[in-house]
Amino acid sequence: MAHGESTIPLRMLLFCFHGANTIIVSFLPLYLQAEGLSGTEIGWVMAIGPLAAIFSQPYWGYMSDKHQTVKKILMLCLIGVLVSSFFFLQMNALSLLLPLAAVFFFFSSPVGALSDSLAQRRADQLGVSFGSIRTWGSIGFATSSLVVGEVLARTGIQYIVWPYLIVAAAAFIVSTRIVDVKVETPPIQLKDVGLLLKTKPYVIFLLLIMFITISHRTNDSFIGIYIASLGGSEDMVGFAWFAGVTSEAIVFATAGWWFRKYHPLVFIIGAAMLFSLRWYVYGLVEDPLWIVSLQFLHGFTFGVFYVTAFYYITRLIPAMLQGTGHLIFASVFIGVSGIIGSLAGGWVIDHLGGSTLYLLMGGLTTIGVVLLIIYHGLRTRRS
Repeated sequence: MAHGESTIPLRMLLFCFHGANTIIVSFLPLYLQAEGLSGTEIGWVMAIGPLAAIFSQPYWGYMSDKHQTVKKILMLCLIGVLVSSFFFLQMNALSLLLPLAAVFFFFSSPVGALSDSLAQRRADQLGVSFGSIRTWGSIGFATSSLVVGEVLARTGIQYIVWPYLIVAAAAFIVSTRIVDVKVETPPIQLKDVGLLLKTKPYVIFLLLIMFITISHRTNDSFIGIYIASLGGSEDMVGFAWFAGVTSEAIVFATAGWWFRKYHPLVFIIGAAMLFSLRWYVYGLVEDPLWIVSLQFLHGFTFGVFYVTAFYYITRLIPAMLQGTGHLIFASVFIGVSGIIGSLAGGWVIDHLGGSTLYLLMGGLTTIGVVLLIIYHGLRTRRS
């Protein structure tokens, strides 16, 4: 296999895993609602995933760096995903959903971050943009959201487990063909992880982006329910995700063209501003078609934010701690932010409604924009 061709299995892994992940992100809240859970209870189930991610992502990142392999860790996690999802996605009692969710997310949460970490390393190795590889995850997400949305609209949301198992099994199969990146640094020790906590710009940056990532993760958990509350159906939810992630794929695919024109913090702040505007508009509209039509903004918010933030933290952390640093970033992005967004969002949508939820998200993101501008100014002055 040629050096450049070795990215094909990695691209297919991203396509399949994110194709499976869209079923969780887009349709799990609707499945739980159909099973009789309230918004607050759905928030608890969705918060288990981020809680598990806080522990599982740094753990698997550390194991990846320690044993100097991403491939074997990915394969192990995907086996756990297949087994646990079979039970998790067929339960309807909260007492069973919570522990099964913890097991499922313990294995599934690190897969995306490890795949992205491997993609970043392969991109650096081959001299290509990270986005050109990562875009295949977005294409998989978009394709699955459209196809699975239509399937579930016809068959019923209760059959969510079967499309998930099919796509997740495909992810495992292609994971056996990916190529590990050779690591030149010696295996890390647990004490080395403390170096990350001493990297103040990295730690401060993670804290500041939470104002944006909390709102993003809240939207992930409740946009389907919000669209349904405005009169939308499962296939409309699927199309909303398709439209959003298609724009994300375009942003990732063209990253090599636009990405290095300015400092990454400029793009991060710009994306955060657009995030804030997006949430304000979502909170004010009353027709679900407006949500769908404005979903193209997802690419210019999450797509730009994620690519540039991932690249920025890569510059901040030591090379030997790339895997661990990337997964701690993912723990903040998905874990801590997801817990806060799911629990608080579930309470707000139950007691104050979806419109108020999105207006509050807009306000939170606005605070994040101001703090990131200050952070960028201080970093620029010191450099």
